[in-house]
This record gives sequence, structure tokens and C-alpha cells, in this order.
Amino acid sequence: MASHPPPAEPSSDSNKGQSEQEEIHVSSGGVQAYTDDDDCESRRPLLLRAPASAECYSVSAAVFPFFFPALGGLLYGYDIGATSGATISLKSSTFSGTTWYNLSSVQTGLVVSGSLYGALIGCVLAYTIADFLGRRKELILASISYLIGVLLTAVAPNFAIMVVGRFLYGIGIGLAMHAAPMYIAETAPNQIRGMLISLKEFFIVLGMLLGYIAGNLYVEVVCGWRYMYASSTPLCLIMGVGMCWLPSSPRWLLLCAIQGKGNLPETKENATRCLCRLRGQGSPDLVSEQIDLILEELSYVDQEKQASFGEIFQGKCLKAMIIGCGLVFFQQVTGQPSVLYYAATIFQSAGFSGASDATRVSILLGLLKLIMTGVAVLVVDRLGRRPLLIGGVSGITVALFLLSSYYTLLKDASYVAVIALLLYVGCYQLSFGPIGWLMISEVFPLRLRGRGLGVAVLVNFASNALVTFAFSPLEDLIGTGALFSGFGVIAVASLVFIFWIVPETKGLTLEEIEASL
Repeated sequence: MASHPPPAEPSSDSNKGQSEQEEIHVSSGGVQAYTDDDDCESRRPLLLRAPASAECYSVSAAVFPFFFPALGGLLYGYDIGATSGATISLKSSTFSGTTWYNLSSVQTGLVVSGSLYGALIGCVLAYTIADFLGRRKELILASISYLIGVLLTAVAPNFAIMVVGRFLYGIGIGLAMHAAPMYIAETAPNQIRGMLISLKEFFIVLGMLLGYIAGNLYVEVVCGWRYMYASSTPLCLIMGVGMCWLPSSPRWLLLCAIQGKGNLPETKENATRCLCRLRGQGSPDLVSEQIDLILEELSYVDQEKQASFGEIFQGKCLKAMIIGCGLVFFQQVTGQPSVLYYAATIFQSAGFSGASDATRVSILLGLLKLIMTGVAVLVVDRLGRRPLLIGGVSGITVALFLLSSYYTLLKDASYVAVIALLLYVGCYQLSFGPIGWLMISEVFPLRLRGRGLGVAVLVNFASNALVTFAFSPLEDLIGTGALFSGFGVIAVASLVFIFWIVPETKGLTLEEIEASL
């Protein structure tokens, strides 16, 4: 068990400098209601406390509330990796095992991007149902959608059924990528929250690597594409059963009670039991104190009201929206889908020309992504979010301009492109990859977190689809070198955005982050 001391009370000396008005706010220690006009002042009591203390928790108890939601990310990554091999198998007259293997470019595009467009639908659904169902039930629904989708895809007797399966699987992706970071953020101890949410990105990359490996194993097997997809079935089942076993998010339970959807004393007792399970320590005293702090924050600024669509673009939620949506937007429009799309071409120019070489290169790239994500996981709660973002995006900028130079000036120096590609992949996994998902799960206020994060995830998948769709037409219009230069300029803009807009959230509780906004 990893045990940590209880929160330290602010000393009397530290309170001497407070104004009389501040003393009025904090002296009673009771729950008070505030209006929107008093928003800034109403946050002062939480911000005047001692810095966030380390929560008492058991490592073994913290594993499962992370692991089962993170399987949703692993299944997302697996789909990306497996589909790269499945399209080769599906279109092969020898190994397809179907009479409809002769797919057009549009049909191939539907197979590859069907899950992405399904994910967009899942994000829209998540915006509507997330706060009603709660994080846990949304993840259960995601696992069911994953399961039905993968089974339909694997056993599809014709192309139409396969596309339906791809869309249903994509809906599971949209729900899981919305609910998983929320559930992990709301249930994790604050001192390892960054590590756990970043570890979800590690699971996405691990899933991609497993998908690449499955593609390599089955690509020369008759009906191999069916095996590639069907292999993820046990993971869907494990995720669903695990989420049924886990407790609900205590923060979501308390929010429902504050909004009149349950009896507050009973819900508080239930939330305390849930948090005890999540922390894995016997005495409920420290857990009760944490529950009281959450309730105290919920008492400010009309938290009992239902969130409206317009409200997510006002006040502190607007600040969170700018931070979260800005990060996931720049995550995609700095060329991440396009650079990976060009990986095979770059390695072919370096001498890896065979099809078997291409699949092995995919595995090696997956290993690099996994290693660099692991580094980010280990240091994110020590170094903080901003240093990783600034350092990683600086490396991305250099890599993009190197790629541009290769395609315009240095066409005979293939090693430049290889170095740039590896630099890009490594720096992306240190920065935008894990930190983007981490920040959007931290910055939104609790009452608006479900809807705000739904918009952010929608922006992520929509910008991904936009870059993927627009890459080939733009390449034909302005050339590959100019296109990568454009991505480099956008990367510079993202650095400015990070430096001036994105805050540091290391070590703060979710309530303190909300108060600071």
C-alpha cells in the first residue's frame, strides 16, 4: 500500500494577510451559494488552501479503475493497426476468401475510415447521454458497441454488413474515448492522475502495435482479415465485465445528487463507499474529507442547475473549451495522420521496399511510439504538462521542416527523411499524444465535463477526418514539400498557443483546477 499523510491545515500565520472579505468566505467552513457575478471571489477559499495533498491510496486498488477503461483505448489502437493489414488481406484475390475482394477506392476508404466516422457519431451520442448515463455505464455501452461491431465485421458475408460493423465499432470508439479519460480522471488519486491518463495513450499505442503484429501474422492466411478483427473479441468482453464490476465515479454521483437526481445523504454515503473501494484503504475518515471537499466545490455557482448547450461556451467552461479543443485540434492539424501515412514511402526510399519490410517497419514504428509514450507516462507527474508539450512540439516543428526540406531540396538524402520521421513520432508521443487527452480530462468543470469533453473529442475526430481527407488534394495542389512546410507553420502556431494559453495542472485536484479557471 502506498500511504501518504493527510492534508495539512493552513497555519494561522498564513491567514494573517488575508483581507476581511476573504476571512468572511473561509471562516465558517460551511457550504455557501454564489452567483455568477461572484464567480472569481467564490473560488478564493479553495485556492487559499494549502497545496493539494497526496491522497492515501492502495496501488492494487488504483489498477483496475484505470485498466478496464483503458482497454477502450487499446481497442481503438488495435483497430488502427489491424485495419492496415486487413485491407491488404481483404483486397487479395488469393487470401481474401470472398467473392467481393475487388474493392473500389471508395469501398476501401469506407473500410479504413468507417470506424472514424462511427466515432464521430459516438461523440455526438456521448454529448447527449454522458451526464445521464454516467461514465461507468457509458463505458459499458462502448464495450457492447465494440463487441457487436467486431463480430459483424469479422463474420460479414458481404461488403454492406462489414461497413455496418465498422460504423458500430466506431461508435464504441467515440463513447470509449469520451468516457475513459473522464472516469480515470475522476477516480484517480491526484498525485498519479497524469500518469494514469497518459498511460491510456500508452494503451492506444500498445493496441496499434498488437494490431500491426496481428496483421503480420494473418496477412498471408486465407480470410486472415476476419481473424485480425475477431482477435479483439476477448478484450471487448473483458472491458464490459470489468466496467460492470467497478464502482461509479463518486464525483458524478455527487453531481447528480446536487442536481436533485437523488437523496443527498444517501448519495454521499454511496459516494464514500465507492471512493473507499477506489482508494483501497480501510479507514473512511480521509475519504469522507475528500467527499466533503468535492461537495464544497459543487456548492459554488449554481452547480445544481442542469448544464445547457450555450453554457459550455461561457465563463470558465469557455476557457476550458479553448484549452482542450485547441490542444486536440493542433494535435491533428500539425500533420499527425499525414506523417504516418507517408511512413511507408519514406522507408521505401531508404531501401525498405518489400511488402514484408513494410509490415516490419510498421511494427518498429509502433515500438518507438510505445517506448516514447512510456517515457511521457513516467515523467508527466514530475516534470508537468507544459514542459513536455513545449519540448515535444518544438521537436515536431523541427521534424516537419526537415521533411519539407527533404521533398524540396534534399531528395537524395533519404536518411534526412528517416531521421525526421523518427523525430516526429518520438516527439508526438512525448507531447500531443498523451498530454492532449490528459488535459481535456482535467480542465472542464465537473457539471459541464461530460458535454465539454464530448465537444473536445468531436473536434479531435473531426479534425483527424479533415486532415486525412484533405491531404491528397492539397498535396496535388501545392506539393508535398510545401504541405509539410504548412504543417510546420501550424506547429509554430501551436507552440505560441501552448506557451500563452495552456496552464500547468500538475499536482492539483480536479476541484483546484476548476477553481483556478
